[in-house]
Amino acid sequence: MISLARSTALTFRSLTCALAGLALAISSIASHGAETWPTTEAGAKAAGFSEEGIAALDAAMAKVVADQDVAGMVWLLARNGEVATFESAGLARVDDQAPMTMDSLFRIYSMTKPVTGVALMMLYERGLWKFDDPVSLHVPELAGLKIMTSYDDNGNMELVSPSREPTMRELLNHSAGYGYGLSGNDPVNAKFRDTRVLASTDLDELITKVADIPLLFEPGERWSYSISVDIQGYIVQRLSGKRFGEFLEEEIFAPLGMNDTRFFVKAEDVGRFAEVHNWDSERNRLVQRPHRTDRPSYLDPARLESGGGGLVSSTHDYARFLQLLVNEGELEGTRLLTPESIRIMRTNSLRDGLNLRGSLTSEGQAGQGFGVDFAVITDPEKANSPNSPGTYYWGGAAGTWFWVDPVEDMFWLGMIQAQGETRPGAADMRGIAAEIIYESLLD
Repeated sequence: MISLARSTALTFRSLTCALAGLALAISSIASHGAETWPTTEAGAKAAGFSEEGIAALDAAMAKVVADQDVAGMVWLLARNGEVATFESAGLARVDDQAPMTMDSLFRIYSMTKPVTGVALMMLYERGLWKFDDPVSLHVPELAGLKIMTSYDDNGNMELVSPSREPTMRELLNHSAGYGYGLSGNDPVNAKFRDTRVLASTDLDELITKVADIPLLFEPGERWSYSISVDIQGYIVQRLSGKRFGEFLEEEIFAPLGMNDTRFFVKAEDVGRFAEVHNWDSERNRLVQRPHRTDRPSYLDPARLESGGGGLVSSTHDYARFLQLLVNEGELEGTRLLTPESIRIMRTNSLRDGLNLRGSLTSEGQAGQGFGVDFAVITDPEKANSPNSPGTYYWGGAAGTWFWVDPVEDMFWLGMIQAQGETRPGAADMRGIAAEIIYESLLD
């Protein structure tokens, strides 16, 4: 794998694009004052990797871009607090040929979820909720929800009362029974789409809509990706007495120096905002996807503060958040959570016999569970993963992805913007990156 990736080193972006990107990055750093870690690479050996391996990793990610699997990418690998590689390649926008730069801004979608989890755990440490609390204790609007047990061709549902209310623990690990509307042809998920839950104007409206939609299953019996993290954001807002975005800014982003992370893009930062692309089979190339018209623009400060998928961030900012997790709740003298809370977050909390995307009658993804807004690799062999046991991870709908390995004090962060059709034969960039990284570790 390494020798193959190294042979692609000449696929790095053109000199013109590189120089343009460098100039833009220097200009942006000067204007935004991004001088906090991570700004430069310590290098492969300083971080505990072979130089050959990191060169192969960089070449492999550059080839993904050169082959038009994605328009552009920023990637970062850190171990023991040292940056092994922090690079960019390709374009942020194909329409105007704007280069992808180290400080490009990305829709991180569901990588918002771990941030919401940290916020809720901060309130847990303040004694404001417990894992066995019913969700309705903190969101009374959701008390008494029925379960859909069956439905007919016209969408008429048979409803029964659950044996008990969903708990906060189940809210945090997606086994509470809520729908989402991102998939599923059943009446519950259809109602999420029909009532435009994710297009709500604010969290109060979102909760009002969710309160009128039944549960999909008995709490604890399945893992099903759900609206639960938007509910968590509402709980943060309710328990803290602050607007959710205000809490995140004051209690997480400002203390961590995450100056580019928020629910919208400021007017002065539009030039840094990467666009989403997909493969166009008729034109045989990547094209920019049009902006959605059914939800407020990312330039609108009044956008829904979605704890499940609303944030925009930079590689620099999200790397600081991940290093906080690696450090078990502390970064550069700022502590947000205790080590115990971070360990709770990264520990599988699904009931015995239940795996990620599994039910009591289907195996789901073997060797993987779920903690507090992260998936957790409990058995790498069963999960067919090179990662260490206990590695936790997640990703976003536009392709961004990360994982944190607590055994190696290491994290990987890949930032792209891609949805929809992909190039035929596109590389498995996630698998390639992980394989090279673990092959490159020095003893």
